[in-house]
Amino acid sequence: MDSHGETHHKDEHHEDASPNLIPLSKYSNRVELKTLLEQSDGGAGFLGKRVVVGGWVKSSRAVKKESLPPPPEVFVPPPSSGGSQASPTPSVSCTEIINSRMNIFRKLFDVLSGGGKTYPIFEKHDLAGQKATSPPEYIIHFQINDGSSISTLQVIVDSVLSSVPATQLMSLGTCIVAEGVLRQRLSASAKHVIELEAEKLLHVGTVDPDKYPLSKKQLPLHMLRDHSHFRPRTTTVGSVTRVHSALTLASHTFLQNNGFQYVQVPVITTTGAGEMFRVTTLLGEDDDKEEKKHVNEKDGFSIDTVKAAVKEKTRLIDHLKRSDSNREAVVAAVYDLKKTSDLASQLEMKQRPKASATLIKPEKIDFSKDFFGCEAYLTVSGRLHLESYASALGKVYTFGPRFIADKIDSTRHLAEMWNVETEIAFSDLDDAMDCAAEFFKFLCKYLLENRHEDMKFISKRVDKTITIRLEATASSSILRFSYTEAISVLQKATTRTFETKPDWGVALTEEHLSYLTDEIYKGCVIIHSYPKEVKPFYTRLNDDNKTVAAFDLVVPKVGVVITGSQNEERFEILDARIRECGLTTKDKYEWYLDLRRHGTVKHSGISLRMEHMLLFATGLPDIKDTVPFPRTWGKANN
Repeated sequence: MDSHGETHHKDEHHEDASPNLIPLSKYSNRVELKTLLEQSDGGAGFLGKRVVVGGWVKSSRAVKKESLPPPPEVFVPPPSSGGSQASPTPSVSCTEIINSRMNIFRKLFDVLSGGGKTYPIFEKHDLAGQKATSPPEYIIHFQINDGSSISTLQVIVDSVLSSVPATQLMSLGTCIVAEGVLRQRLSASAKHVIELEAEKLLHVGTVDPDKYPLSKKQLPLHMLRDHSHFRPRTTTVGSVTRVHSALTLASHTFLQNNGFQYVQVPVITTTGAGEMFRVTTLLGEDDDKEEKKHVNEKDGFSIDTVKAAVKEKTRLIDHLKRSDSNREAVVAAVYDLKKTSDLASQLEMKQRPKASATLIKPEKIDFSKDFFGCEAYLTVSGRLHLESYASALGKVYTFGPRFIADKIDSTRHLAEMWNVETEIAFSDLDDAMDCAAEFFKFLCKYLLENRHEDMKFISKRVDKTITIRLEATASSSILRFSYTEAISVLQKATTRTFETKPDWGVALTEEHLSYLTDEIYKGCVIIHSYPKEVKPFYTRLNDDNKTVAAFDLVVPKVGVVITGSQNEERFEILDARIRECGLTTKDKYEWYLDLRRHGTVKHSGISLRMEHMLLFATGLPDIKDTVPFPRTWGKANN
């Protein structure tokens, strides 16, 4: 049903669509803007075609329709009728007639082309309780985007087509579905040659401008994180999301084309190492909830109420900044927000001791009564489980979320990240490094060939050098050297002082890797043969008994994008490494050792960190802006 209450059948416009030869968006019965605008001729071949389009308003303006003056009367002498003569009528010169006609044409041209006087603010027509006269009519010019591409389409709508007031119709974020005819844009400076002259509005989804968090101003990415459910409507986040989608498709394409089988591995596991998230249903008993409630409200404040106030005050500050309010009002609002946030922090601290005591003493919990009957965690890596399928299918891969419970707040760390992981039977470390290098270069080339418009926009908005870097990476070989060589280079640095001294045996830090890739080699590198203490227990021990067959693919400005290793296939050595790392073999790792007991084979694999790959591909400064809903230490919004 449209805004006038008329019902439109789903295939109403199909009679016209068939000869138009414009493919419809499957399952939504409309034409995607990408289909119209990303043509070599800018869409000129579609002129005169009838289409249905939909999208969200990115910008708008209105031109008030003015009544056209009646044409001037022209005196024509009556034919001679003998003795009678008509009363004299004033004559009009030919020049006056032409000028009058030209004024009419100018007004008509202003309306059609979007020129003329614009009215961004509309007046109310109800005065002193009197019934309003008919509101003025407008020609409204929308720029809409439907997410299929970076491009926007101009839609021309007569305000009489909608029962929604013009002020609501034009608000940023409004969703409209319109049916009309494509025509040529009259503006010579327009990027696209076509626009839609709407004849019907099939849908209008309004917004409340006072509560809608986005504005016509470009908001910093860090401010958008508080509104993760709306930020994909911004041009930058929309482009990054399409690049993310392309990287996902490219990953499956590369691996499938190279004979890998896709396998789903569990998100919940009983094995692993490092800081892991525990999964349990034993916490949160009723008495614990009552205690927390008492702690929250004993001072007369509810922490939920205070948190709600923090959100409301944050929204107010965003509104003040968007509305160009005076500086004093913004400063006062920020000060008020700080006081409320401090109160919320104090209330949270008061309830923390009991929760912490529960978390740090798991030995007091009887996990046999838990949901799984044992201790369970969110997985850090899927490669251990992949090994069992590599031992049967040869080459396998998986793609899924991985969780790390490190309390780190940085621009390169998330608590939940997505990894593409592979495992290859009958392969060694060199094979894994070859796979990593080819995979990485394929992804770079794929973006350049398949997401040209988005990469062009990101290059303009985020990082001007990103396209050049991707092209250079896709066409160049990647230098390889050992950890020992890397330490030697770092120790010879005379113009750089490192917070962590580069002694042999330490884990390479972000500043070490940045120095190697950004300043010394000025490109991507692969570092291999690390000390066994800094890599997982399952990596294969080298003959020197000090290093293991592991590597990192490191890129400029980001750090490690791909990790990989040849895994230990020898039972005795793996069993000793598990015990050496303080891990218990009972139950948790017996199945993993079984793979060495029965039909063992040398094998290797890689793990690509998708969000870090996206950082490299877009030049974004913070990893929190690479995922739809970032989860970090202290924050899990939405």
